[in-house]
Amino acid sequence: MARFTVTYRIFAADQTEANARAEAIALEQTVEIPRDVVPAGFVEDVILGRVEEIGAEDEGRFRATISYSPESAGFELTQFFNVIFGNSSIQRGLRVIGIDPGKEMASRHPGPRFGIEGIRALCGRHEGGLIAPVLKPQGLGADDLAQIGYLSAKGGADIVKEDHGIMDQPMAPFRERVEKTAAAVARANTETGRHALYFPSLAGQADELEANIRFAKEAGADGLLIMPGLLGFGVVSRIARDAILNMPVMTHPSFLGPYVLSPETGFDHGVIFGTLQRLAGADISVFPNAGGRFGFTPEECAQIADACRDGAGPGKPMLPSPGGGMSVERAADMAAVYGEDVVYLLGGSLLRHGERIGEGIAAMRAALNQTQGAKT
Repeated sequence: MARFTVTYRIFAADQTEANARAEAIALEQTVEIPRDVVPAGFVEDVILGRVEEIGAEDEGRFRATISYSPESAGFELTQFFNVIFGNSSIQRGLRVIGIDPGKEMASRHPGPRFGIEGIRALCGRHEGGLIAPVLKPQGLGADDLAQIGYLSAKGGADIVKEDHGIMDQPMAPFRERVEKTAAAVARANTETGRHALYFPSLAGQADELEANIRFAKEAGADGLLIMPGLLGFGVVSRIARDAILNMPVMTHPSFLGPYVLSPETGFDHGVIFGTLQRLAGADISVFPNAGGRFGFTPEECAQIADACRDGAGPGKPMLPSPGGGMSVERAADMAAVYGEDVVYLLGGSLLRHGERIGEGIAAMRAALNQTQGAKT
């Protein structure tokens, strides 16, 4: 059975220390016992992680590739991720910089149900960047949010996305909000002949999530926004795998920041916002745009976009969705960085247009068409 591999950046004083750390990771991520008591046979030959390759990257930095058996990961996404970076994630000076699931794990976790082509087909935007206004701010009632959704869809939005901070607050309870916004977006679609997609932010206690997923589908939502850092990557996988539900998933980075902000721990940006999201089954991955208020660099954003769209990655290529600092004035720069297969999130700047929000969407579409040569 084909093993899967994880590549780690190990911070160590020298090669000897790096070798010892790599062997310790192979133990920690699988059997979690001293090497001298690992049972011979199946456990030692199959389950125990193997250091396949290790070498110096730079002074004090080493790259180690460790392989693991699919038998250790089983069929649950959560255990798969646990093997990738479970206990070892608590160590200092260790970062995941690459994951190759191999054929077996790729078959167990097939990735996005829709991907780039599927999302484009659903919304009818066959070329050019997709525009996604964000319904906010928190504190508005369900009727007000639904009205913004209507104006956004009427104005030419491809995706109408709720803000991740709008969950099940008393001002706009999840079910009331979803029902009203889905109806408003559907009304706009009927009037325009287009098909803007509505992605509400999934909310509810753990024992309410399943019922709320079904409710959103029946109310007319086209997809769901999930925060895997809070609700879990398993929720993303559950939705993506359901052929009867048949809903795309957009993931949001809330709570995931500490996994990438230190260069010596966690994950590379492309791994957590690209590879892991694809393995879970997300179709669109939201992340902070360079030049916004969160401080991601252009190189980090490019790494995320590449990991989302790489044809050699796990499952179908997915859409990167940068947010923050988006404007008509920056459209040319953004198109140069991200190309055409991207979802542009437009939040606070778009809301300045008020009832004329459609004019802001049209201006962004015109700017993207001009820089990308896309057709309306």
